[in-house]
Amino acid sequence: MAMSPKERDEKRRAKAARLQEEDLRLKVRPGTKQALLELMEWAGIEEQGEAMTLMIHHLHGLGPGGALPLLEPPRHEITVSPAVARKLQQFSAAQALRLDRDQILLGCDHE
Repeated sequence: MAMSPKERDEKRRAKAARLQEEDLRLKVRPGTKQALLELMEWAGIEEQGEAMTLMIHHLHGLGPGGALPLLEPPRHEITVSPAVARKLQQFSAAQALRLDRDQILLGCDHE
């Protein structure tokens, strides 16, 4: 005799509790999803959960020296062109003059 949906759910919950399973939620953007799908395709893995579990265990197996460089988020280098640097300096100088003028007009001691 087949189990009812309620019995299947109870059996599934009991097994999950026995194995101390826990749901981990992960929200991703399209680029991350595409990368995961490609990794799964390369490895012939069909379930996302299996792929992520394997990646976590393999990464952990590398130890701190091997895993930590892979866990550093990419840093974006910001470069300011000379023209933008000039504009920022001009703006800063104009703001300083305005603040000095406002302090003089308000009668504040300029120190």
